[in-house]
Parts: sequence; C-alpha cells; structure tokens
Amino acid sequence: MPAQLTVRSARRGLAAALAAAAVAVATATIAAEPVDAAPGPPDVPQWWFDDWDVPALWADGARGQGIVIAEIDTGVNAALPELAGKVLAGRDFGDPSQDGRRDQDRDEFGHGTAMASLMVADPGTADITGLAPDARILPIAIPLLGTVTEGSTGDSLPTAIRWAADQGAKVISLSLGQERQEDTDPLACPTAEQDAILYAIGKGAIVVAAAGNEGESGSPVTDPGVCVGVVAVGAVDASDEVAAFSSRHPYLTVTAPGVDIATLGRVEGEVYVGQGTSQATAIVSAGLALIWSRYPDLSNHQVVTRMLATLDPPPAGPVAPATEAADPAYGFGVLDVGAAITTEVPTNAANPVLAAATPFLDRFAARATNPDPPPAPVPTAERTPGAVLIGARPSVLTNQMVGGLGLAGAGLATLSGLIGLVVVRHRRDGRRTHRLDDLMAR
Repeated sequence: MPAQLTVRSARRGLAAALAAAAVAVATATIAAEPVDAAPGPPDVPQWWFDDWDVPALWADGARGQGIVIAEIDTGVNAALPELAGKVLAGRDFGDPSQDGRRDQDRDEFGHGTAMASLMVADPGTADITGLAPDARILPIAIPLLGTVTEGSTGDSLPTAIRWAADQGAKVISLSLGQERQEDTDPLACPTAEQDAILYAIGKGAIVVAAAGNEGESGSPVTDPGVCVGVVAVGAVDASDEVAAFSSRHPYLTVTAPGVDIATLGRVEGEVYVGQGTSQATAIVSAGLALIWSRYPDLSNHQVVTRMLATLDPPPAGPVAPATEAADPAYGFGVLDVGAAITTEVPTNAANPVLAAATPFLDRFAARATNPDPPPAPVPTAERTPGAVLIGARPSVLTNQMVGGLGLAGAGLATLSGLIGLVVVRHRRDGRRTHRLDDLMAR
C-alpha cells in the first residue's frame, strides 16, 4: 500500500527585507519506490545515481574509503542514525566547547547536516543516500549568520581551511561565499583566504567551493569560488541544463546536480527538497572522494585532472580545458563521476585549475626554505561578524510524512522543501520556490 503523505507547508523569509510567513496546507499520495530506482524520495529521486551508475562504481571498489572530506559549514548533527560512524571529531570556531558534531544552524534545516547527507549518509529517512558512503566527514563549524554562534568571532574561514589541511583532509568542501564589494575590496580573493587555499593545496588537498546563486542578479564575484586553485561549482538539472539561478563566471570550473535535491535536516526524520550551488558543491566533493578512493595513489592535481578530462561537454560543444576560457555557465563541463572512474585519462591531460596555482605553490615552497621579510599588508575591507557570514536565510517548505519511504517500521518523518537566497558568505541553498502541487507532481 502506498505511503500516505500529509503536507503542511510554511514559507518563511528570515531576512528583514523579506515578507512575513505564508502558510498553505495540502495532501498527496506517493507511490512505493521501485526496487531498482535511484535512491531518495520517489518524487524527487537522487537522479545522478542513475546517470553515473553509482552502484556499479561502488561494486568496483569506489565508495570513498580512505578519504576525509572537511566540510566547513554550520557543523553536522552526528547523532542522526544515517550519519552514524561517518562524522569525525572536528572543530567549532564559534564555540570551543564543541567539536563540529553539533549543527549550529538555528533553522531545523541544518545546512551542514544537509550537505553531509548528500556526501556520506546511509539509507534511512526517505532513502536519502550519500554518494561516497565510506568517506568520512570532518565537520568544521564557523560562526555564520543564522547560526547559534553568529557574531562570536571575525572571519574564521582562512584559519578553518588551514586547520582542515593540517588534519589531513583530502577534500575541503565549501558551500558558502562572500560577495566582493568592489568599492572596498581591492582583491577578488582576500590575501589571507588565498594563502590558506594555497596552503591546503600544497598539503595535497582539493578545495571545492560554490559559485553562487545569483545567475539572475548579475552573478557578482564571490570568494572563495574566485580564488586561485579552487574548483568552483555551478548547478544543473537532471537534463544537464544550467539552472537559471546558478551564477555565471569566467572562473567557473564545473557544473553538477543542484536542482530538486533531497537532503536530510539536522532534526531526525526531517527531509528537505531544494536547489542551489550548495548541493552541487557537496556532490562534486563526494564525487572527488569516489574518484580518489578508486585511484588512491593519485595526487590532488591528478584527481582534478581526471575529473576535468571526463566532463560531459556543454550543449554548445566541448570546451578545450587546455586554456582557462571556460564556458561561464557550464565551466569546462558537467560532472560525470562514472566516466571519471572508468575512462582512461592521458597522463598529459590539461588541468588549468591547479596549473594556475602552480606558480604560487612554487613561491610558497621557496618561502618555506628561505623566508622573505613579511610583506606590507594589503588593505582590505574590514570583515566583522555579520558582514562576512550568511545573508538571507533559506525559505523552508515543511511536509509531515506518515509512513515508510525507505524506513522499515517507520513512524513519523518530515519531508520539507528548501529554497535559499544567496547574498554574502552563506550556505548556497537555491533561491527558487517550488509550489507544493508542482513539487508533488514530479
């Protein structure tokens, strides 16, 4: 008998400029999920599992084993059963009494937990499944706007990136960003942040960051996506069409699934459906973990090269990755983890992302053996708590789920739809609203 879904939706704008909450009520019925279908809620499945034949990749030994993904975000609720044993002790830069295994998001969505679920979750509520289930999350919470620790410190991101690299993280996932203010920021990427990213790359890590959700609002430059050596991520839908909200940039590296994405929330039994370059960033980070676990002897440079060499080309045609002239909407192409793992890649394949960082890395190495006097400080905009953190909070569509959906003997769970707005450094949740009847018709 199909599970019955009783829906209570609430759209809440939490920025001062947004309107007051609106509430709607509806009901719908979800049919049982076919045995061999992609995981996730039946109406919003994790369609990339089918596109990349993920079960076959897992069977071939690519499950993310041996890879630590440092997730710099709001923290992760490690107590969720779907994340049991997947979340290491990390660090909370806003609350030293915590170790990152508590999601500090004030909202029940729990941005850090949601992104972690896309990367490593075991099947449970609504059958949401992580792409790299044998990878481990190193949760690093920073005091973003909208978190319990908001305003407790200044900009912790550079320190957090360095700390992640020192702990041996292979992939550093950043579903956040700070919009550059041209009148106050002389550099697109602040010096401390760029130095931290180069430090992490020099330690052997891959740094992945969201490109932003301002594709319909001028696509302002954001860091850390703009920083040298970063894999900057945009969002596509199930047809490989770039989402309208996905920011267009000349420095964009890759696009990945970021539309109609189901995630867990920080409260047990809650599920959210949304879109954004946040989700696409988490999926790219997990995809890199899969590639690296299949080829554990590769360097960070070689893993990124393998990803770039096997991207699906944009509809307009392939982009030659021998140059830095990426398509501003697609980057060098659409992520294809299956091809990245199963295709022979030439040893001399191009990698413009990390090639651009090489001169700076060489300078770093030379400085380590023969330190120069400290350079004169470069003036930058003052980054005080609240100025560099989360902007507008995501709107939330909450659905009460009664019944199974992948849980044997389940009682009550919650299916929620998420929309987000991108302003300053914040979690890159999507910015489009699904009407309830549209969502349930999918």
